[in-house]
Amino acid sequence: MSKDIKKYVAEFIGTFTLVLFGTGVAAISGGNIIATALAFGLAIVASAYVIGDISGCHVNPAVSLAVLISKKMTVKEFIGYVSSQILGALAGSGILYAILKATELGTDALGSNGYGELSAVNISLFGAIIVEIILTFIFVYTILGVTSDEKKSNVSGIVIGLTLTFVHLFGITLTGTSVNPARSLAPALIQGGTALSQVWVFIVAPLIGAALSAFVFKYLNTKKK
Repeated sequence: MSKDIKKYVAEFIGTFTLVLFGTGVAAISGGNIIATALAFGLAIVASAYVIGDISGCHVNPAVSLAVLISKKMTVKEFIGYVSSQILGALAGSGILYAILKATELGTDALGSNGYGELSAVNISLFGAIIVEIILTFIFVYTILGVTSDEKKSNVSGIVIGLTLTFVHLFGITLTGTSVNPARSLAPALIQGGTALSQVWVFIVAPLIGAALSAFVFKYLNTKKK
């Protein structure tokens, strides 16, 4: 198996794990904020220490975009990563759908993101966009910072997982917390309806937040030679 294929398989597995357990806990727990936030965070911690040395454990198109902007991956690799992440997310949502269908919980809640009627606090479109840009900026900026220093490699997975946890604690009630286009696209495609019509927000806003974090990191954190 080639090195690139191994990276793509790792990204598939990592994103599958994140979506299945993150959105799965959200659905099974009835949207419990702490349980859901911990599920997403711990899924990242687990994946980081298993596939981190293989692919870097992006498991998120927004993270991959920031890495691309930082010139640490090629366009070809970026396309491969994002494709693998979307497929992994779809597999995770598909398995979750099958599990929920076998229970009395039903398949109405697959952990999709939303604003307006799909938000617990009826957040506006503009509010949702701002929230997702900010949360993604913080999450990806942290990733860029902690992975740029080899001295922090032993704790990077924990730091990233905890950061994902705390942005979820803030964002779940507002938008369901995306910060990850693949994680949002998969349940929306399966659920359809309003979730699908709104999913563009949770693709565009995280990508904007990630791009901003890459540019800020480049000019603020990178030492001039």
